[in-house]
Amino acid sequence: MKSLLVEDIRKLLQGQLISGSEDWKVSDAIYYKRHDLIKKHTLMFVSRSDSVNWNEINHKGPSLVISDKPTSELKMALPNTTVIKVASLVQSYWKFIKYYRGLFTIPVVTITGTCGKTTTKDMIKHILSKDRNVQASISSKNEPRRSLPYLVGIDEKTDAAIFEHGLGNTGNIKHQCMIYQPTIGIITNIGVHHLDGCKNLQGYISAKAEIVDGIKKDGTLILNADDENTKKVPLLLFKGKIIYFGVDMRSDFRASDIKFANLGMDFMLHYKKTMYEAFIPGYGEHQVYNALAALAAVNEMGMDLKEAISRLATYENMTRHLEFSNGVGGSTIIDDTWTNNPTSVEAALKVLDSIGKGKNVILVLGDINRLGNFEKKYHCEIGSMVAKRNIHTLITIGSKAEEIAKQALRDGSEANIHIFKEVKGLKDILAPVLDSDAIILIKGPMSSRSMIDFANSLKAE
Repeated sequence: MKSLLVEDIRKLLQGQLISGSEDWKVSDAIYYKRHDLIKKHTLMFVSRSDSVNWNEINHKGPSLVISDKPTSELKMALPNTTVIKVASLVQSYWKFIKYYRGLFTIPVVTITGTCGKTTTKDMIKHILSKDRNVQASISSKNEPRRSLPYLVGIDEKTDAAIFEHGLGNTGNIKHQCMIYQPTIGIITNIGVHHLDGCKNLQGYISAKAEIVDGIKKDGTLILNADDENTKKVPLLLFKGKIIYFGVDMRSDFRASDIKFANLGMDFMLHYKKTMYEAFIPGYGEHQVYNALAALAAVNEMGMDLKEAISRLATYENMTRHLEFSNGVGGSTIIDDTWTNNPTSVEAALKVLDSIGKGKNVILVLGDINRLGNFEKKYHCEIGSMVAKRNIHTLITIGSKAEEIAKQALRDGSEANIHIFKEVKGLKDILAPVLDSDAIILIKGPMSSRSMIDFANSLKAE
């Protein structure tokens, strides 16, 4: 965080100094109770309803408390704490955020989508980080409450920032955009997820579309030209620049001649009547789409496209994202236990269509959560997808995933189908078929520690 003088903060928020000195600087900012107080010189917003541990704050001090609590309570602060009383904590919070974000004119990229957010974010960071100081959200830790700490992670040395949007409910992306004020927004794709919070598919699309209004004036929106649900995002009121990526001929960043290669994907990139040979580590056509979005973003930030493609080739794919490993008995393990939704399951099955040719293909599929009233519908659709493929063994784990197995049976799947409530006993089924001809895809939610551990147990040491 860029250091700020306490006196300047008081004047900005038109607050009243209750106790302490204002002749010092803060170098971190949190919302009390939402974030841990771990550093000295921290500004914290304290709500009227919060129960305050003044001893803890004083111990971690010097600290700055901004609050709308009664003056009598604020005077309880200890010597190492400066307290400023404001009329409205909410208004002060947003005023501070607007001010702090306004200190920087750097490109800020935010990303949403059902799949590919974290990968695309990390690709952009990888490309830029060779010669730029980049602030980015960590892994897929993208909940709205993390937005303030991520924002104040920007300082005078930051050249660019990249954040992904978490979406659990309508309004989450709007809230985060108010904090980040992105200059570039990306929608990787819109599939099906979080229907418990967004009610239905249209509600989910509308929640994703909040990024459109959240982009700063004259900003850039990067969209998947081939994604049917993304085409439903209203764009009439967007006044900035729109860049499309995909395989559609109308795409600004277009991929052709996509091929599976050694440990990744080869493709040709078409941009402004020029063709570039490109490679991205990690299997699957969806990985090419992630790469196209990343290349479009860094090019919009002024990076030479040829150099960006060269850097992209050295990207290290994320763990548990269709991660290939040597397995027990010479088998091949595909660990895809990072996230689980219908879109990512379909992408994984498409990879198997190519990688699994001539192999003994085994699917281990877990529950898909957060589908609300559409839980059975989408699990059944996956069962139908499985039934159309040459799958030797299908194993489902969990009561929700059981619908996948039942639908595959109804659709006439020739796979050996096993239904499990939990991981226990699964190895007994797999042990006889784990050999060099076996390729096993394990797809489950990141909340399932048992499936993650099971995938690891099958990997050869």
